[in-house]
Amino acid sequence: MTGPEAVKRARHHVRGLTGKEVEGVIGLEKGDDGWTILVDVLELERVPQTTDVLATYEVLLDDDGGLSGCRRLHRYVRGSTERE
Repeated sequence: MTGPEAVKRARHHVRGLTGKEVEGVIGLEKGDDGWTILVDVLELERVPQTTDVLATYEVLLDDDGGLSGCRRLHRYVRGSTERE
């Protein structure tokens, strides 16, 4: 499986688990056992948009694209410039 295919699968799995769409992919790494993909998800839409609450999820896929793990790493406000 290629990187773009892994990203497509990760987006699909996150949507299925959370019911929410992935806003962006912020990390992609190929390991010995599969892929690790970091994605940002809009969890709470607010007005103005700079106060939206987003979350970063880590998605682990096996070499065939099957989901082997998924967890939310942290939540943050869209307009925040702080880094963890």
